[in-house]
Amino acid sequence: MALTLHIDTARWRGHQEAVLERLPGLVPVCKGNGYGFGLDRLAREATRLGAGLLAVGTVHEALRVQDVFEGDLLVLTPHHRHEARLPLHERVIRTLSTVDDPGAHGLAGARVVVKLMSSMRRHGVHPRDLHRVRTALRNWQFEGFSIHLPLDRPAGAGGVGEIVAWMDRLRAAGLPRHTLFVSHLSAGELARLRERFPRTAFRPRVGTGLWLGDPKATQYRSTVLDVVDVARGERFGVRQRPAPADGHLAVVAGGTSHGIGLSAPRLLHGARQRARHIAGIGYALANRHLSPFVRDGRRYRFAEPPDVAESVLFIPAGRTRPVPGESLVAQLRYTITRPDRVVDAPHGL
Repeated sequence: MALTLHIDTARWRGHQEAVLERLPGLVPVCKGNGYGFGLDRLAREATRLGAGLLAVGTVHEALRVQDVFEGDLLVLTPHHRHEARLPLHERVIRTLSTVDDPGAHGLAGARVVVKLMSSMRRHGVHPRDLHRVRTALRNWQFEGFSIHLPLDRPAGAGGVGEIVAWMDRLRAAGLPRHTLFVSHLSAGELARLRERFPRTAFRPRVGTGLWLGDPKATQYRSTVLDVVDVARGERFGVRQRPAPADGHLAVVAGGTSHGIGLSAPRLLHGARQRARHIAGIGYALANRHLSPFVRDGRRYRFAEPPDVAESVLFIPAGRTRPVPGESLVAQLRYTITRPDRVVDAPHGL
């Protein structure tokens, strides 16, 4: 009995191949929890796709997958002088966001990508420091530059224009422009850049769009472990709160250790999103938290906050009583969920 990620394997891989065809030169990204699939699984999938380069988030992730993936590994998080020294393979390429960091000298002779400051304002060499890069390049095996573009852009702002500006700066500084690793660009934008700069290899780094671009290819499911009937006012649970009405307590697989009940801050856009957020606060004040578990097309509420490995749902009287062993769909955020199992469904979901 577990929280399980089911994969329609043929559909999932078909989507991956379509993305590769649309974005030539793509570098798969495998970081964090492996987008819900696990780092090892995605490293193997990248091998199956024929990728010679795989991007990971941190040096610790590189250490974990370097014996699973036989190609080169690009660490996206810039090197820092205080980071732990790990036994990384020579296949690992490091990212530098400054040439003034004394820690960069610890990478003498290493394979290096230099990150450029974008409108993200998150790591990167500033245009005024490009003259220092030219001097420093002799210390490394230089693999190219990279730029991390924002996902949302204000009206009139385009990723192509930002990259063109950087290409012009690199040319003026006499720096090599043979390879540029980029993010959050469409196939059309990449085609325009390749037409304008035919001697530059533009390598799009893609994670979410590659692994999670087809929502119908994957599905989380949980299992009902136990069911207990409760009467209105009867106390239950760790905090012994009274039942709000007659009904059933369904204990299901999946708790906080799986990422259930956890959330990240989000930006709200427009009146509708703000109204829904305010309504959610009202339900929270009444201790009525909506769960991600779906049954008969309806998301049920948590009876109490999730435990480490289990959650308890309140099913009102009048609804069909759950049965132990019953499977429930769980609508979860892939990047924070850690399922017990990942199962291939070769015949579809």
